[in-house]
Amino acid sequence: MVDLSELIDKLPVRKIEGPADQTIRQIDFDSRQVGPGSLFVALRGSQVDGHRFIESAIQIGAVAVVAETFDSGVPKEVCTIQVEDTAPCLGLLASHFYAHPSREIQLVGITGTNGKTTVATLLHQLFSQLGYKVGLLSTVENKIGRQTIPATHTTPDAVAINALLRDMVEAGCDYAFMEVSSHAIHQRRIAGLAFAGGVFTNLSHDHLDYHQTFAEYLRVKKRFFDDLPPVAFALTNQDDKRGAVMLQNTRARKRAYSLRTLTDFKAKVLDNGLSGLHLELDGEDFYSRLIGDFNAYNLVAVYGTARLLGQEKLEVLTALSQLAAAEGRFDYVLDQERQIIGIVDYAHTPDALEKVLRTIAALKTGHERIITVVGCGGDRDRSKRPIMARTACEGSQQVILTSDNPRTEDPEAILDEMEAGLRAEQKPQVLRISDRRQAIRTACRLAQRGDLILVAGKGHEKYQDINGVKQPFDDKAILWQALGLTPH
Repeated sequence: MVDLSELIDKLPVRKIEGPADQTIRQIDFDSRQVGPGSLFVALRGSQVDGHRFIESAIQIGAVAVVAETFDSGVPKEVCTIQVEDTAPCLGLLASHFYAHPSREIQLVGITGTNGKTTVATLLHQLFSQLGYKVGLLSTVENKIGRQTIPATHTTPDAVAINALLRDMVEAGCDYAFMEVSSHAIHQRRIAGLAFAGGVFTNLSHDHLDYHQTFAEYLRVKKRFFDDLPPVAFALTNQDDKRGAVMLQNTRARKRAYSLRTLTDFKAKVLDNGLSGLHLELDGEDFYSRLIGDFNAYNLVAVYGTARLLGQEKLEVLTALSQLAAAEGRFDYVLDQERQIIGIVDYAHTPDALEKVLRTIAALKTGHERIITVVGCGGDRDRSKRPIMARTACEGSQQVILTSDNPRTEDPEAILDEMEAGLRAEQKPQVLRISDRRQAIRTACRLAQRGDLILVAGKGHEKYQDINGVKQPFDDKAILWQALGLTPH
């Protein structure tokens, strides 16, 4: 519990009316969660405007309300706090309510289109191996030390973030690694957090259903680095043409990593196969079980972050060599008898799909085929659908277009939009099977000795979202079953 007057002391307040000598028991932005002693923050969301629920929040117990505008009729015993923008205020309030936990832990944010989950997960594994207690906030899961808490969003809301960070601090965590999505930056969910560092992986076509233009998507990502304090570090991928842009206005210490040019943290791929990567990393021979150039970038990003956090070079390299990839990221199974490799990957953008297919192509030793099963999510960026289909065809010998998470859209209509991106000569190599389970089974039936099967788009997800219902669905389990293998 926190005194309201203390809680709002640092807010950019326009006007306060009513009693500020209240005790706040919780902060809510969803009126359905409000209870006695709540401070309700009215957010303007993309779907719903929280200002519509001020009255109902008060009726069920809110003693104070933060909003951009107020209609007349608020009871005099309720304190109203008017601000210009409630979104960043929620983050500031949550941070203060939980006694600024990000100031008591080394918090590092990872942003970019692809690689966020892998980098965050590897950092959590690495620092755990180095003997620290570590927190993780990721798409796949949240962790407090060894305790796992299921994740529902790439970046939780501001209240949940600060509650998790406070739990991490109380549990004795020294570090926390956090995926930072463009939605979270734009919606100011990370306002009020004190970051020790920020990492940029790459930027490519994604989320344009939300941001509308690539320029806006870039601007939003850049804001994360613009807001870093001078005591923090900003580590960027120098090989991505937007990497330098991220650092243009940051006050943080600027550092970079690369596979192509000499920079602060440099790696060179010496060998890449099913057994893993052989790198020259910061002048040392380094072996990893991870596969592919994209994972080489992930590894050097993790290495650079650890070094910037003060860890010893050889200790980092030793621990890093023992780590495994995040679930659903180039997660493969092998049919030993027929030498068929099945791969599950979260690749859901054209850039990620292209990189995974390029990695798979490098594993080929002869005339083996690549069979790709891929779809696109419903109620999301429609402009990437034809590009995804075309990219799959360019990197595969056989493509099966199927459902991803259709949500409220007709799966066949999504496939129509994907198919529209195909050139005439690509169409003979494409099948349409909207039932995802059947599509994976068909790919396995079509596979011959030595072929490689990629099931792309959902990765770690254990569900398929159809008309608002999340039905149990696991790409990897279905792949095991379709290949006639026993999971282990």
